[in-house]
Parts: sequence; C-alpha cells; structure tokens
Amino acid sequence: MNTDAAQDAVVASVAALAPLFAASFRDPWWLIGSTAMHLSGETDIVPGDIDVLTSERDVDAFVARHGDLLQREHQPADDARFRSRFARLRFSPLPVELMGGLQVWRDGTWTPVRVESTLVVDCQGHAVQVPTLAEQLRLFEWFGRAKDLDKARRLRDRIHAGDLHVA
Repeated sequence: MNTDAAQDAVVASVAALAPLFAASFRDPWWLIGSTAMHLSGETDIVPGDIDVLTSERDVDAFVARHGDLLQREHQPADDARFRSRFARLRFSPLPVELMGGLQVWRDGTWTPVRVESTLVVDCQGHAVQVPTLAEQLRLFEWFGRAKDLDKARRLRDRIHAGDLHVA
C-alpha cells in the first residue's frame, strides 16, 4: 500500500469509527500507537490496527454495542507486561484494539497509563485525540518493548530533522 493509500485508509477508518466511539464512550479516550503516529504526521508508519486507550467501562459499552465483531480468539501479546480490559474487533479495513484501564508492569508494580498532553486531529470532520508527539515519545519509551523503542527512535529522528514539530 503506498503512502497516500495508507493515509486515506487510516483517516477513513478513524472517521468511520469516531461516531461509534462517541456513541459508546463516556470517559476520555485517545488513539495511541502507530495510528497516533500516523495521524501526527509520521505517515511512513502504516498501522496494522487502531489502538484505543479508554476506560474499562467504555470498552464494555463498546463491546455491548458491537459484540458481533469481537475477535474472541485474539490474545494480546506481552500480557506479562501489559494488562487492561482488552477487546479486538473486526472493522474494515483496520481492526480496532480497545484497552480499558491499561496498566504497565514497571519496577515491580502495575502502573496506570496516563496521557498527559493531547493533540486534537481532524479526520474527515471528526475530532479525535492523540497524545502529542512529546507524549507519544514518552509512552513508547515507557512501554519499553523493542517495537516501541523503534517507534520512539523514528519519532525522535523526524523531530530532530525538522520533519515533525513538537507542540
């Protein structure tokens, strides 16, 4: 998939999902991971799914409305490092992974994931929240997996090159 087609698919997917999230979610939520990077200008990253950080009750509410799309057989990777109310749903073209009350095992304790600074991105008329670039860097480094550290490096390189601007 070329960069323009990937951008179109990501934006169209998020735009289609935003009203569904709005109808189910009552608590703050953010797109995180590769989707957040992509929507923040790092379009060389092509997300394989849409990661959503929200509350446990919002995951439950969304699954109650869209349970027919639930991929019950899917188990998240790194469950020794991460825990949450997790659900993966089959949406086209990108599946959605909901993480309610996400926590990370760090220094011998479970620590809640918090997004401290937010950027609002327009997706075909729908305002969605992603962590700021600085916050994405912090989260990727904090998550600490090889793939997260690689994403942090890519963001840092693009910021230092002047291709992306930290707000």
